[in-house]
Parts: sequence; structure tokens; C-alpha cells
Amino acid sequence: MKIKDIRVSRIKAPLKKPFRTALREVNSVEDVLVEIETDDGLVGLGEAAPTAVITGDILGSIEDAILNYIRPAILGMDVLDTDRVFLAMDKCILHNSSAKAAVDMAVYDLLGKYYRVPLYKLLGGYTDRIKTDITISINEIDEMVEDSVRAVRDGFDTLKTKVGGDYKKDIERVKAIREAVGPGVKIRLDANQGWRPKDAVRVINALERYDIELIEQPVPAWDIDGLADVTRAVSVPVMADEALFSPNDALRLISMRACDILNIKLMKAGGIHNALKINYMAEAAGIECMVGSMMECKVSVTAAAHFAASTHNVTRLDLDAAYLLADDPVAGGISYDGPDISFAEGPGLGITGIR
Repeated sequence: MKIKDIRVSRIKAPLKKPFRTALREVNSVEDVLVEIETDDGLVGLGEAAPTAVITGDILGSIEDAILNYIRPAILGMDVLDTDRVFLAMDKCILHNSSAKAAVDMAVYDLLGKYYRVPLYKLLGGYTDRIKTDITISINEIDEMVEDSVRAVRDGFDTLKTKVGGDYKKDIERVKAIREAVGPGVKIRLDANQGWRPKDAVRVINALERYDIELIEQPVPAWDIDGLADVTRAVSVPVMADEALFSPNDALRLISMRACDILNIKLMKAGGIHNALKINYMAEAAGIECMVGSMMECKVSVTAAAHFAASTHNVTRLDLDAAYLLADDPVAGGISYDGPDISFAEGPGLGITGIR
């Protein structure tokens, strides 16, 4: 099953409402779609999301990396020789994790189609049903409360609440949301690198009274020492996100005991093959993982969901990105019933079409 061609195009979708964090605001999604065609007529799909403030990748750089570096490096290779394919891809260009993730997904989609099984079964087959949280964008308090209450009414029992920046206002936000949704709803906080370490300790300790499940990336991604200091100083579990890209990053975070949980995103890891390595290291160290997503369309979210469902060590999911789209251009793949995610019966990613 040799790689005959690799093509790129773009896929677009508006959001139901603006998505805001401490780093950016997003009103619509425009990603790079990758198609890998083999000599026996199979086509595998992947998707890359440009997230300049996190990965440094933009639409043009993703397309250029795929067409002018990755494509020449792996064209003609046998998809079944996956280790050789991924080694060639990783060696031909440094970084560019989103471009690599899209090609990686397409390879795994092809493997599932070749073996005629859904991808999560090929990767480990732990479960066929998973459950996501829902993101509450950072806004004025009244709007965040309204969004939180609506999410609970829609069946979500776990809120991923964006904070970061003005930590005093963050405390007011979380207090108001907890009072509005009651004690039965889990609240995860994501600061998106928004605090300095000492401020992070202060605000997390103040927020503990509101029964916080975890705090995600409270300090700048580069400050691993600061992240470790925060983790040691607070009782709320701390999760690394922007600090974790590669398996090398995971090794450093684990060896320094810099966090309690790892958030694996395919766009940061460079795809499923590195996500598997990160998860295995975490499991060996007794650390659980979350699988998350950027603002993406359903091709890449489906790939992340298949990886998440393949292993028991992924205990938390933040895969609501496709749920937040106002118009889904992808047929097949995962399906949402509120927070519950189920998989299409087809092989690979189970995607049947894109308009």
C-alpha cells in the first residue's frame, strides 16, 4: 500500500459563538485538510489546525511543510511501514507539529481502512463510548454564568472554564459559576498560561473552596520550574498543556514532577504516533492523561477521539471543538449526544464525506 499522492485543501466552519481565552479570540475555523492516496485506491484523511499563539503554525506554513517537505520525504513509501514513514516525516523538517499531525492522522486512517476496523480498535480498543467536557469562554461574569447554566441544561456535567489574567476577577467568575450550577457539576479551570507562579498559587488556593477538579497550564509554557513550584504548593491537581508538545517534553515534565496530569493534543504532539509514546510514559509514571483539541473541525477531533478511546490511561476528554461549530462540513466520524461521543461503524476514522 504505497503512497501515490498527498493533496491539501482547506476546510472551514463558523462557530456558534466566539471562543475566547487568555490568549486569543476565534469566530470561525479554517484548517488544512490532507488527503493521502495509495496505489491501491484508498484515501486517508487528516486535518491541521493553525494555532499561531500556541504551536506557531499558520495556514501557509502548514501547507508548505506538507507539500514541499513531508510529501517528497514519504511519497512512494509503504503505509504499512509506519515506523519508517513517521521517522522520515519527523526528520525532513523540524517542529511543524500541526502539519505532521495531519499527515499522521491520514496514515492511521489508511491503516484502519486497510485492516477494515475502526481506528480505536486498531490502537487498543479500550472503549467505544467516551464523554467530553464543554468549554466556557472567558467573558464577563454574567455571560459565563449564562453559558455554564445552558451547558448543564444540555446535559454536560463537566465545565472547562477559561480564566487567566486578572486573577481577582477570575475568583469572582468561578464563585459565580459554582453558585449557579451547584455542587454536582465538575469545574476544570484553564488559565492558558495567564498567571505568574506566585499569583497562581494565591489564586488556586483561593479557588479551592469552590471544588475545582483541576487547573490547566497556570503559568507560561516555558516556565517548567514555575509549573513544578505551583504543583508542589497547591492541593488542586495541576495539568500541563502548552508545556507539553513532544515525548521529550513529557519526559522532562514527568522527571521533574512538574504536574499531576498531562494534556495530549495531536496538534502539539505531531500526531497519534507521538501521542501514544507520551501516554505510555505517563502510564508508567502513574500519571493520567487528558486528550484535548484546538479549535478544529471534525476530522482531527475524530482522530483525537479514536486515540482517546483506545487506552484506559486517558481519563479526561476535552473534545468539544466540533460540537461548538455552527455548521459541520464533515459527514461521518464521531457523533455528539450532548457530552457523549460515539463512533461511526466504518473503518479508520469513519468519515464518509466533506462538503
